[in-house]
Amino acid sequence: MLNIEFLKKICSVKGPSGEEADIAGCILNEIKDYADECSTDALGNLIVRKKGAGKKMMLAGHMDQIGMMVTHIDKEGFAWFTNIGGLSPTIIHSCRVVFSNGVTGTVRCERLDDPNKAALQNMYIDIGAADREEAEKLVKIGDSCVYCEEPIVDNYKIMTPYLDDRIGCYIMAEALKKIAKPAFDLYFVFTVQEEVGLRGAKTAAYSVDPDYGLAFDVTISADTPKCRKLPQKYGGGACIKIKDSSVLCHPAIVRHLERCAKEAGVKYQFEILEAGGTDSGAIHVNRGGVPSGVISVATRYVHSMNEMARLSDISDCIDLTVKALETEIE
Repeated sequence: MLNIEFLKKICSVKGPSGEEADIAGCILNEIKDYADECSTDALGNLIVRKKGAGKKMMLAGHMDQIGMMVTHIDKEGFAWFTNIGGLSPTIIHSCRVVFSNGVTGTVRCERLDDPNKAALQNMYIDIGAADREEAEKLVKIGDSCVYCEEPIVDNYKIMTPYLDDRIGCYIMAEALKKIAKPAFDLYFVFTVQEEVGLRGAKTAAYSVDPDYGLAFDVTISADTPKCRKLPQKYGGGACIKIKDSSVLCHPAIVRHLERCAKEAGVKYQFEILEAGGTDSGAIHVNRGGVPSGVISVATRYVHSMNEMARLSDISDCIDLTVKALETEIE
C-alpha cells in the first residue's frame, strides 16, 4: 500500500534547481527516524546513511525541478525569463507558474500562429501587474518560478508536475523505511541541480566514494500514439535501465536487478532511453569508476504540467529496491 499522503506532499513542495532546501527539509522530516546518519553537504545534497556491513552503495534521486528565472521586467510589467533545465516552448505556453513568495502568473507568447515557431526568448510571464513599478514589488531579477499545479491521485495513477524526479526521491524514502537487513553500507543521496547538469550527484559521489551506484528517476513511456518505440511502457512494472545518453549501465548491476525482480516476484521491464540522463551519469565516472545502474518509472508527458505514472509501477520500484538492497551482488 503506497503512502499517498507523502506522495502528494513530496510532489507539492517547490524546489527549482539551486533552491532545494525546502524539499530537502520535507524529505528529512519523513525519513530521519529510519536513518543512522543524516547530513547536508555544501552544495545542498541531503545524504542519509543506513549502515550495513557490505560495500558502499550510493543511491541517488534528484530533488530539483525545472523552472524559469526572471531576466528582465519591461515597462508594461511583463517578466521575461530564461529556462532552468529543459523546457519546451510548445508545452509551457499558457501554463500557470508560481514564485517562491506565492506570486502567480501565466506564460504567454504573442501571436502563436504556428506552434512550431515558438521560442523561449519570445515568451514572457504575466503576473497581472499594471506596469514595471508594480511588477517589481512582486518579483525581481533572478527570482525563479515553477509550474503551479496540484497532484491528482486516483486508484490507478498520479498526474502532477515534477514526478521528475520527486518520484525517485519517494521510492528511495519508502524503500529506506522497509529495509531490514541491508547487504550494503547504504548512502541515500537526495541530490541537487540534476536538471542543469548532474551537479549534485557529481560532488556527492566524490565525497561518498561508493563501490556501487544506483539512481532513481523517471523515463519516457513509449506507449502513446505514434511515439518512438522503445521497450518501456506505462503499467509495465519497474524499469531496469540498460542505457541512456549519460550512462551504459554496468552489466553486473543490470543482472542483479533482474535477478532480484524475479526472486521477489516483482513485475519489471527493461529500459532504453535515447536522450536524457540521470544521476548515474555522474556517479559511474567518479574517481576510478563505479559500477552503476538505474531503476526508473515509465512516465508519460515528462517535463510537462501533467506528468503521469501508474501507481502499480511505483510500488514495483519500491519492492525491487528493497530486494536489491538486501541482496548481495554476485
